[in-house]
Amino acid sequence: MPHEALFSAIANIPAGAWAVGVSGGADSVALLRLLRERADLALRIVHLNHQTRGEENVLDAAFVQHLADALRIPCTVAFRSDVEATMHDLPANSSSRYRAARIELFRRQVADHKLAGVILAHHADDQAETVMLRLLRGSGPMGLAGMELCTDLGGLCMLRPLLHVSRQTLRQYLCDLSQNWREDASNASDDYLRNRVRRLLAGEPALARDLLDLGKSCQAVRQWARSNAPALAAGFATQDLADLPLVLASESARAWLIARGAPPDKITPEAISRLIAMARDAASAARAHFPGRILVKRKGGTITAEG
Repeated sequence: MPHEALFSAIANIPAGAWAVGVSGGADSVALLRLLRERADLALRIVHLNHQTRGEENVLDAAFVQHLADALRIPCTVAFRSDVEATMHDLPANSSSRYRAARIELFRRQVADHKLAGVILAHHADDQAETVMLRLLRGSGPMGLAGMELCTDLGGLCMLRPLLHVSRQTLRQYLCDLSQNWREDASNASDDYLRNRVRRLLAGEPALARDLLDLGKSCQAVRQWARSNAPALAAGFATQDLADLPLVLASESARAWLIARGAPPDKITPEAISRLIAMARDAASAARAHFPGRILVKRKGGTITAEG
């Protein structure tokens, strides 16, 4: 992919002020260098020290700060422990907790500096890995659609403009610029399923392409469902949800939970299935808690929520 095509990947980002998530790895550094070529973008680098790799984390943060200074871009470096200290309901799973801390940091930076949102460096290889992981976990078409170019996460706009760009292309771009980056040694560890999937796909490029094709097909299904799923009333009749085909019922249920205040990133397939079961099966529990501390009740053939 020539550099012109790389620049076209960021061409549709709206002009304005944006946060950029920069870990120090090749992908985020390449994203930053690309975005800097857009004179109509005011950037703020945001880096979270995860405090999981000791001195390596410190060196990552120092690298990002040095890069920010060299490029004359304002930079925020934060410690995970400081971010988590003011958060509630932290996930027990470490990976989920780290992601929650990153999102919370992005959210605060966007609010504090009146930014349009955050731009992230996920690329095509990340997308193939995501589809593979969700396939292994039994996801349906909504999950297999993978990451979206633009996501609204509870009011936080997240852009991923590089989803059609390969990891190798980004690294070649940095080499052409003589721009260095930091390697995260933990990415080579077999302790993490994503790392094992990454290694598998690196040796099976045809499989990676097939996964990307699967993701695109499921994206079309997801878009169709979002365009055609009926909106449910705040208090809806069980049949309004029970009579829908599953793909539409899932989207209607998801949208209803979001409208009631459930965080979009906390609405799991299991939560959606539970809500559909409440509508379809009179023998299911008539009261159930959902993400966002929402209590859903079924009474007299009507489902309502309290939160």
